[in-house]
Amino acid sequence: MNEGMAASSDRVMLGPLVAAIDQGTSSTRFLVFNAKTAELLSHHQVEIEQSFPKEGWVEEDPKEILQSVYECMERTCEKLTQLNIDISNIKAIGVTNQRETTLIWDKVTGEPLYNAIVWLDLRTQSTVERLINKTPGRNKNHLKHKTGLPISTYFSAVKLRWLMDNVAEVQEAVLSRRAMFGTVDSWLIWCLTGGKSGGVHCTDVTNASRTMLFNIHTLDWDPELCKYFDIPMEILPKVRSSSEIYGLMKICSSLKSGALTGIPLSGCLGDQSAALVGQMCFQDGQAKNTYGTGCFLLRNTGLKPVMSDHGLLTTVAYKLGRDQPACYALEGSVAIAGAVVRWLKDNLGIVQCSTEIEKLAASVGTSYGCYFVPAFSGLYAPYWEPSARGIICGLTQFTNKSHLAFAALEAVCFQTREILDAMNQDSGIPLTQLQVDGGMTSNKLLMQLQADILCIPVVKPSMPETTALGAAMAAGSAEGVSVWSLKPEDLSAVTSDKFDPQINPDESELRYARWKKAVQKSMNWETSEPVPNGNGETSIFSSAPLGLYILGSMFMLIGAKYIAGFQD
Repeated sequence: MNEGMAASSDRVMLGPLVAAIDQGTSSTRFLVFNAKTAELLSHHQVEIEQSFPKEGWVEEDPKEILQSVYECMERTCEKLTQLNIDISNIKAIGVTNQRETTLIWDKVTGEPLYNAIVWLDLRTQSTVERLINKTPGRNKNHLKHKTGLPISTYFSAVKLRWLMDNVAEVQEAVLSRRAMFGTVDSWLIWCLTGGKSGGVHCTDVTNASRTMLFNIHTLDWDPELCKYFDIPMEILPKVRSSSEIYGLMKICSSLKSGALTGIPLSGCLGDQSAALVGQMCFQDGQAKNTYGTGCFLLRNTGLKPVMSDHGLLTTVAYKLGRDQPACYALEGSVAIAGAVVRWLKDNLGIVQCSTEIEKLAASVGTSYGCYFVPAFSGLYAPYWEPSARGIICGLTQFTNKSHLAFAALEAVCFQTREILDAMNQDSGIPLTQLQVDGGMTSNKLLMQLQADILCIPVVKPSMPETTALGAAMAAGSAEGVSVWSLKPEDLSAVTSDKFDPQINPDESELRYARWKKAVQKSMNWETSEPVPNGNGETSIFSSAPLGLYILGSMFMLIGAKYIAGFQD
């Protein structure tokens, strides 16, 4: 028998399989794993288009998101069939998703009422400033004791508030009790379990904990928080654990993926929680850093929520079963990581595809004193400074696109260093190595830079799809499915690559100090509080003294322009 025949006959005997939908900010994937070995058998990926209707606005089309899931399922099922793998061996499907991204739809028609407002979106900055100004002592941590989060544009509640204030269709649907709110997981689960014909409207504790409407202690929606944001509780999804059967798949039987009809959807985790599970960080103190569109460092703090004194978030890590306790994590969130490479590609045309960045940066091996702070959406952890904007500084006539590419990669590493420092201060126990995952980890130069800038080893699993793996583990281990054991003795050993620091720690500290200097220069660019007009757009006018000053300046500018018009 030849090797190909042997391989195909072996594959037929794989035993139970578990699939995962991984719906990220920039792409959607559907992946199928062997439940006994955690081996990735097949997958398909589709890019998602982001739209930027106005400065600081980031949106995605909910129907495109859903269609991308169907396409990935269909293509993956075709690939499995070609590999002679029986699709009927798929016993469960898990969902993992970009968090905080906010959707609202009509439960009668099943139609979205607006585009999905992406987590990076800044249109709610004026709302956030008004809310903070209303709090005692203008304290952005006013709700942190319940939510674990600062009041920020990042989280879902303010995006939902904007939709209710500015979109007539949303206002009408809320009044007529047809509106459903959800993050991406809720939208997908509702659609995949039947949509307007009996779809299940739910979310899990990890996604709910990113809305600012969820009490991380009671593990449910908080009436006081909903009242604070003036959001009716009936539009919210039911909160479930991260590992239980939510409903059964309903897919058109004429498609190959129609074979997935009737399979339980039984796992749901926000993408960063899924990566924590996929990296098997089940012990208090274990941590991982994911390099995707943004960069997210999570450290498991066990059964108790730990509040940070250094700008980190307190979040629900996972709750793996209805009767299981919730575990918590400290999180350092960086808005722009992989997104900076996409910006260099799409906005500046410095590279044609994202993989070229490594070669370009490696060609110089230094930023030559150039520092790039990609604060496109303000600064997240540890600063939570929405007024910051991106800057590139330290430029000379010698600086070229290769130095800029190198500075962009360094920026990702410096931002990770800042959140790692904050985490070490909060926990009092410094990490001795950093477990990493996500799309950017295929960049070996970035991984080496990260080890050099942190002065500790960086460890990357050989199988990079840890986010999807986490969702599959949650789905496969759910009660009523039980094809994936999460007992420590049953977890598969993970092979990994290790990057050790190679530069002098003094040089690392010097570069980091200059980075910190650059960060300070990026702050306070957007200092006035914008006030929404009737179209939901923002105006630059702020409270009294500054408002008068800006008005006066504007009249002078208009006058100058008017006079100049006569001179043309």
